Amino acid sequence: MSSTGESVVHGSKARPQDLPSIDKLLRLPEVQPLLQAHGHTLVATEARGLLDGLRSRILDEGMDSATIQPETLVRQLATAIDARLKPRMQRVINLTGTVIHTNLGRSVLSEAAIRHLTAMMEGPNNLEYDLAGGSRGDRDSIVEGLLCEITGAEAATVVNNNAAAVLLTIAALAGGREVVVSRGELVEIGGAFRMPDVMASAGAIMVEVGTTNRTHLADYQRAINARTALLMKVHTSNYAVEGFTSSVPEAELSVLAREHGVAMATDLGSGSLVDMTQYGLPHEPTPQEMLRDGCGAVTFSGDKLLGGPQAGLIVGERDLITKIRKFPMKRALRLSKLPLAALEATLMLYLQPELLTRELPTLRWLTRDGETVLRTAQSLLEPMQTALAPRYEVRVQTMASQIGSGSLPVDRLPSAGLAITPVLSGKRGTGSALDALANALRALPTPIIGRIADDSLLLDCRCLDDVAPVLAQLDALRAQLA
Repeated sequence: MSSTGESVVHGSKARPQDLPSIDKLLRLPEVQPLLQAHGHTLVATEARGLLDGLRSRILDEGMDSATIQPETLVRQLATAIDARLKPRMQRVINLTGTVIHTNLGRSVLSEAAIRHLTAMMEGPNNLEYDLAGGSRGDRDSIVEGLLCEITGAEAATVVNNNAAAVLLTIAALAGGREVVVSRGELVEIGGAFRMPDVMASAGAIMVEVGTTNRTHLADYQRAINARTALLMKVHTSNYAVEGFTSSVPEAELSVLAREHGVAMATDLGSGSLVDMTQYGLPHEPTPQEMLRDGCGAVTFSGDKLLGGPQAGLIVGERDLITKIRKFPMKRALRLSKLPLAALEATLMLYLQPELLTRELPTLRWLTRDGETVLRTAQSLLEPMQTALAPRYEVRVQTMASQIGSGSLPVDRLPSAGLAITPVLSGKRGTGSALDALANALRALPTPIIGRIADDSLLLDCRCLDDVAPVLAQLDALRAQLA
C-alpha cells in the first residue's frame, strides 16, 4: 500500500492535519481502480465526504491514528461508494403470508413478461409505429385486441393504474354532470383516495343513493334526471359488509340505464380475468361477467389478481371507450412502454389458460396446495434452527395466508411456515428480541420480510418457490445477530 506522505505513529491519537488531502488520496494507486470503475466525480465526492466525516470525528471524539492509514482510508472509500450506489429499490423475499402485497410491489411478473420487457428495452420498438402501414400508430393497439378477445369487449384502452382508469372514465363520460352511486359503494381505493374524491377530481357531481348496507333499484330510478350522465357500480373488494344487506346487480342496473339513455360503468378493482372458483378460490367478479350483464365500461387493475404490471384497464362499448380514449386527460395518464410491454406478455398467457397456474407467479402462489407449502417449511426448519440457536427456537406451524391488495378480504388460504420465538426465562424482552431478528432479516443482501404475531416472528412459505435464496443467507443472518 502506498503512503499518502503522512507520518503515522501507531497507537497515537490522530490529528486533523494527519488526514491526506483529497488530491493525495485520489492519487493512491489503490484508488485508481475505483476511478476507472466509477469516474472522478463520484469518487471525489465520496472521498470529500469521508475525509470531512473523519475530520469531525477526530475533533469531536478523537481517533487512533491507525484508523486513518492509507489502506484503511481506501477500504472506507470503497465501502462508501458501494453504499452510495446501492439501489433504494431492492428485491426481497416475501414471507409475510400476503400474496399480493401492496408494500412489496403487488404482483410478480411472469418470466415471459420479463423477457419481453427486457427485449423491448434493449433497443427501439414500435410503441407508436404501424409496421404494416409504415405510419404513426396508436400504443393502445398493442393490447386492445388481446383485451377484447379475452373479455369479449368491443373496445379497450389502458392507463397507468386503476385509480386513473376510474378518474378518466368518470371525467370523460360525466364531467360537469351527475353520477349516481350507492352509499354502500363509496370505497377508499387506496392511499386515502376515496370515491367521492375521484368524483370531485373528475369534475362530476356525485349523487348518493340508498344506505350503507341496503340500496334498491328504486333508489337509482328516483335519482335519475336530465342532469344524470352515469350510473356507477363499485365492487367492494377491500371489505365485506355482512348481515342485513342488499345491492343492485349490474344486470338490473344496466337495464335501467338503457331505459333512461344514460351510461353505466363499474369498477372491479382487482378484476380477475378468469373464474377463480375453478382453482378452489372464492368467486371474484370478472370483466367478462360485467360486460355480459350490460355494463358499458368496466375498469380494473393489471397488477393484482390479473398478475401483470401496474396498469388501469378499461373495456366496454365502442362509443364509450372512444370518448374515454379521446378525452384530453388520457395523454397525461397513458401507459409507458415498460409496463405496456409487460402487460402485453401477461395478457398473452391468458390465451393459454391451462398454463396460468404454472406461468403466472400470483396464480401459482394462490393455488399452491397446503402440503407443498408445508414441505417447503420443513426443508427450512433444521438449517434455520442451526442458524438461530441458542437465542431463538424455531418450529414448523400451520398458518393462514391472505390474497391481499383488497382482493377477497375475509378469505384465508391454508398455509405453513416457520414460527420463531426468543429463548427467554420469561416474556420480558420478547418484543425487542423479535424486533432484532426482524431487523437482521431485513438487513440481509436479499431482505427477508416476515410478520410478527402472537409473540413470534412468522415466516409464511406460501410465496417461496425456492428455498435456496434463504439458505444461502443463513451465515449472513448469523453474523447480523452476533
